[in-house]
Amino acid sequence: MAIPLQQKIRVGAYVLGRHLRGVRRYPLVLMLEPLFRCNLACAGCGKIDYPDPILNQRLSVEECLHAIDECGAPVVVIAGGEPLLHREIDEIVEGMIARKKFVYLCTNALLLEKKIEQFKPNPFFAWTIHLDGDREGHDSSVCQEGVYDRAVAAMRLAKSLGFRVNINATLFDTADPERIARFFDTVTEMGIDGITVSPGYAYERAPDQEHFLNRRRTKELFREIFKRDRQRRWSFNQSSLFLDFLAGNQTYRCTPWGNPTRNYFGWQRPCYLLGEGYAKSFKELMEETDWDSYGTGNYEKCADCMVHSGYEATAVVDSVHHPLKAAIVGLRGPRNEGPMAPDVPLDRQRPARFVFSRHVEEAVTRLEGVKREPQRAGGSR
Repeated sequence: MAIPLQQKIRVGAYVLGRHLRGVRRYPLVLMLEPLFRCNLACAGCGKIDYPDPILNQRLSVEECLHAIDECGAPVVVIAGGEPLLHREIDEIVEGMIARKKFVYLCTNALLLEKKIEQFKPNPFFAWTIHLDGDREGHDSSVCQEGVYDRAVAAMRLAKSLGFRVNINATLFDTADPERIARFFDTVTEMGIDGITVSPGYAYERAPDQEHFLNRRRTKELFREIFKRDRQRRWSFNQSSLFLDFLAGNQTYRCTPWGNPTRNYFGWQRPCYLLGEGYAKSFKELMEETDWDSYGTGNYEKCADCMVHSGYEATAVVDSVHHPLKAAIVGLRGPRNEGPMAPDVPLDRQRPARFVFSRHVEEAVTRLEGVKREPQRAGGSR
């Protein structure tokens, strides 16, 4: 596995400590979005569909570091948008590392060669480069030609400078198992440190709604992919039990509080994937969110979700509670034949609510009011 031993030990001790103290809900990974602006417009992305007044906003260094202190998770994933568009992203990373957090900076790598001198290799830091497949597959996914080659060049540069480098691959219904397997072989041969893989989640405002995976198709796809790694060449930056879950061998419910999200709007309810409300503080998020209203089996929008931001925390906690099971799966790899584990029933899920636009409209109105205020003051002089 690609997860550094130091990280495994610290996260394991963190989980065990909370278990022994009887803490039911706690964060494992802070999903920090310091901005939504991106230099790509991927058809499957639901994170950049905002009007310009919101896309122009940034979390300050102080806000980002306060979120880390407030949350206390041992791991931070910096997402977006494209984080390298943030002018102070290097200061944000430095502040996280100073707090001994394991930091993964997600990037499409288009700005990496230009910005890389602002960062230094560190055991607590890794680049996570977005690659959704081979050249043809990735460029199609991001809706722009030439992005794959630029990302690979940046990846090789980062490795040559001593950085840890992972890739993050999101797979959709169009994914071909044989091509994905060859792609994993290729990036492994390039010397990357790890692979993070996940099925695409059906963002309600993503331009392309036709190619998101349902749960059955997800399990079948990952079984077909994993069976092509008979020699265990691929190194995943994920828990063995989460990969086994993707292959249909574990019955898990999601842990939305395991990967809390902080962005311009505040602390996002209930998770990284659904923005149905925002809390002003992490304490408010944890104590006042109706967690039982969300998740597969509870909410229609969550029916097909098997994404790592919801289920990796479940798998990690299961690994700590059942280390022998995790070790066995880690040694043999995900099972890719035989019956699948029972799935979560959907007969009692509540219907979807579509409230995303209201939050955006309120934010734009607030920003426009702030923008007009200096003009009124200036005109009264």
